[in-house]
Amino acid sequence: MVVSAIAGTITLVFTTLLTIAGVGAAFILIPVFIALGIDLHVAMATALLLNSIAMIFASYRFVRKKLILWKIAFPILIVATTLSPVGAYVSKGLDRELLLWLFVGFLLFAASMMLLYESKQKNEKSSKTRQVIYGVSVGAFAGFLGGLLGVGGGNFIVPVLVWLGFEPKKASATTSFIVIFSSFSGFIGHASLGNISIPLLGFTALGSALGAVAGSWLMTEKLKQKQIKMMIGMVLLVIAAKMIWNLVL
Repeated sequence: MVVSAIAGTITLVFTTLLTIAGVGAAFILIPVFIALGIDLHVAMATALLLNSIAMIFASYRFVRKKLILWKIAFPILIVATTLSPVGAYVSKGLDRELLLWLFVGFLLFAASMMLLYESKQKNEKSSKTRQVIYGVSVGAFAGFLGGLLGVGGGNFIVPVLVWLGFEPKKASATTSFIVIFSSFSGFIGHASLGNISIPLLGFTALGSALGAVAGSWLMTEKLKQKQIKMMIGMVLLVIAAKMIWNLVL
C-alpha cells in the first residue's frame, strides 16, 4: 500500500508536466515503478493504461478549447496504427542498438528545433486537404519508426507537427488524443503478460487523472506558445538522456 501511494504521488507530478507536452508519462513511470520493486510487466501495463487515462482527461479540455486538429489526428491515428506492426516486423532483421542510437540522434535534433527554431505558423483553416496529407505523412513516419524502434509514436508526432508550422499547443493537444489509443493498444498486449495490481492502479490512476487535469489547465490557460515549445524540447531531451543511459549501461 505504501509503495502504491508513493507511485501515485510520483505519477501525479510527472503526468502534470508531461501532459503539457502531450507525450504521456509512461516512458518515465515504467523505470520509476520498476525501481520501486514493481514487476516489469505490471509496471509496463499500468504505465500504458495511465497514459490513456491521463490523455482522456486532458483531451476533454483540449476538445472544449478546440485545440485538436481533427483532420490531422484521424489520418495519423489510422496510418500509424497500420504501419506500426510493419516497423516491428522490419526491426527483426536490423541491429536494434544502432536503431536506438539513430533515434537518440533524432530526439536531440528535434529538441534543438523546439528550443531554437522558429517555424512559420500555418493557417489551419486555409487548406483542409493539405492537413489530411500532413496527417497521413506524419502517421506513416511515426507509426513505422515507432514500431521499428519499439517506442511511442508521440515522440515523433509533436516535434514534426511543430516543425511543419502548427502551433505547439495544437500539436501537443492533437498528439494527446492519439496517445489515448496507441497506449491502450500497448496496455492490452502487456496486461496479458502480468497481473494488474489493484492498489497500484487505484493510486496511480487518481494521480494520473489529477495530473492530466492540472497539466491541461496549465497548457491552455497559463502557458504561452513559446513556453509550450520549450517544454516539448526539454521533454525530448529527457527522453534522449534516458535512452542514452539505457544504451551505455
